[in-house]
Amino acid sequence: MHVSVLSQESIELLQPRPGDAFVDGTLGGGGHARLLLERLGPDGRLLAIDRDEAAVAAAKDTLGRFGPAAVLVHGDFADVARIAREKGFEKVNGVLFDLGLSSDQLEDPSRGFSFRLEGPLDMRMDAGTPVTAARVVNELPERELAAVIRRLGEERWAARIARFIAARRPLNSTRELAQAVEAAIPRAAWPPDIHPATRTFQALRMHVNDELGSLASGLEGALEILEPGGRLAVISFHSLEDGAVKRFFRQESTDCLCPPRQPVCTCGHKATVRIVTRKPVRPSPEEVAANPRSRSARLRAAERI
Repeated sequence: MHVSVLSQESIELLQPRPGDAFVDGTLGGGGHARLLLERLGPDGRLLAIDRDEAAVAAAKDTLGRFGPAAVLVHGDFADVARIAREKGFEKVNGVLFDLGLSSDQLEDPSRGFSFRLEGPLDMRMDAGTPVTAARVVNELPERELAAVIRRLGEERWAARIARFIAARRPLNSTRELAQAVEAAIPRAAWPPDIHPATRTFQALRMHVNDELGSLASGLEGALEILEPGGRLAVISFHSLEDGAVKRFFRQESTDCLCPPRQPVCTCGHKATVRIVTRKPVRPSPEEVAANPRSRSARLRAAERI
């Protein structure tokens, strides 16, 4: 069963009120959506988006009691502004992005997200997209594969891992990929707290789904549709995502983006948000104990001005 991370903290930061219009750009298991809908009441509306068609289908049952207040859409939150306009959410009071995988995705072997479960090398959040992890692992040139693993997985052994993968091609399953990574990293260098294949699987998943590209577009789109005083909250799970959100908020909370030594502003940029969380909100020890997957979560929020 999926457990939403930092659910109470994100709701408190978003401040939903009865009658408001909100967007949940990453519906997942529907936990955040349910909490938002309860706060929005019968006169409020929630647009809930997910790239995973199975998640949208499941949410139609779990959120069915909210009736027309819940508008569920299969789509990419990178397109949040367009989807919102198409569904009559021209301006909204809040937007939430939870960037983590759902437990349902991780625990389904057929999706290929987990190195712990034998399954096909898929890793697509949207099964309708053409690029699978198998294509990346088996067709990408070794040097390019190493670059993906190094950049998106922040993996120091990326070159060696790519070499071992290339030597074992074709790889057909998550277990074969995990074994290649295990063989590539010297046993003494295995990280003490995570499986040695964790960073490689993360990198491939992010590459297959263009997660950083979707995040950049989604953040821009969220600002387009936020009313003044409306809030954007983002829950991230690793440093690349959190860094992207932090930089975006910092940039959009600054009037001038010209080089510091430039005497006169020529960029014309004006601040669009006020940062609400100077430091990211972390899960409590109690939440981490109850849901270990929450341990890496970071929550940041900003308010439209």
